[in-house]
Amino acid sequence: MLHKIKTEEHGPLGEPMAHAVQACVHCGFCLAACPTYQELGQEMDTPRGRIVLMKQVLEGDLPWAAAQPHVDRCLGCLACEPACPSGVPYRDLISPFRALAQPHFRRTPGERLRRWLAGQTIPYPSRFRLALLGARVGRWLGPLVPRVLRPMLDLAPATVPPAQAWAPITPAQGQRRARVALLAGCAQQVLDPDINTATIDVLTRNGVEVVLPLAQGCCGGLAWHTGDLEAARAMARRNLDAFPADFDAIVTNAAGCGSAMHEYHLILRGTPDEARADAFRKKVVDVSVFLIRLGLREPIHDSGRPRRIAYHDACHLANAQNVRREPRELLKAIPGVQLCEIADAHLCCGSAGTYNLDQPAIASSLGAQKAQSVLKTNAEVVASGNIGCLTQLRVHLEKLGSPLRVRHTMQVLRDAYAAGRGE
Repeated sequence: MLHKIKTEEHGPLGEPMAHAVQACVHCGFCLAACPTYQELGQEMDTPRGRIVLMKQVLEGDLPWAAAQPHVDRCLGCLACEPACPSGVPYRDLISPFRALAQPHFRRTPGERLRRWLAGQTIPYPSRFRLALLGARVGRWLGPLVPRVLRPMLDLAPATVPPAQAWAPITPAQGQRRARVALLAGCAQQVLDPDINTATIDVLTRNGVEVVLPLAQGCCGGLAWHTGDLEAARAMARRNLDAFPADFDAIVTNAAGCGSAMHEYHLILRGTPDEARADAFRKKVVDVSVFLIRLGLREPIHDSGRPRRIAYHDACHLANAQNVRREPRELLKAIPGVQLCEIADAHLCCGSAGTYNLDQPAIASSLGAQKAQSVLKTNAEVVASGNIGCLTQLRVHLEKLGSPLRVRHTMQVLRDAYAAGRGE
């Protein structure tokens, strides 16, 4: 019960965690939506089971170690939230609990090294690019690489696309209808920088001036979802300072980034920046939502042949931001497109930030299942709105020997505009 959790003992995040625990009535509707329950079939690897464990830890009735494996195995996909009839804000519990648990959870030296390497490379594009180039050496070393680091090598792409640069300000084409700031992201800049190029192209074609604040950095999502509260706060503050308030919106094109920025008020809860963070998050919007609200001014006259496109719901777009309709509407605006729905669309693909590094077996199984579901649609392209999902889909479709193209929604739109104009 709420009164048994002494919220003051758990700092500023104690109250949100306590209210999330109290909201759960243990009905079990979340079980069918939970990917780890589908994989493992254990009650403690469900949202309901984890809530019980976290409640007992917070009340002092259970040691941290008893909860650790089950909390670690949570994808943080938030599929449980739309499935919950009681409206349990699971996001207010899982990441704050991980932050609170970080000094208590025991990890091997190898696990600590892997987490440190991820935290010191992925949020920084130049470092991440060097790390991926260094992965070639790791593959050459083969079995000499410690087992705990091999998931990093398995997921590193064989080739890294050339870096791309974007102007600080890209003016709107024709009459300006809006002015937005774009989060450039971190891993995305390295793994698929063309996503930002496509995003800027689509926005400017539709009368939007796009600004990339030079002082921006990583959204902090990776740190927040792995329990590194101080790093998450530092990254959140950097972006609060970097993005001025005189924009119509702060636009994101990566579901995980948008979700993290929507939680800045929680990350900075109890600090002098909390109110500023709350105002900031209300201006953050996914690019698909922004375009649908604004309306496509530039019609798409795609001269290409009709084609089938499968749309994959990124968890932190569909579940965390409740964005499902808008990307589909944009894709259906392309002449000749037949949109294909993927079976069990609510189940996570297994990427989930660094989850595929920390829980490679579960992540690989989920990725393989998602790739097989995509193939069953007989689509020619699969689109999504998150770089982690796109990377996971590419890896597992390649393992199945499929030539299916994996594209961001903005890349599909940009290509359709270009085909229609004969560019």
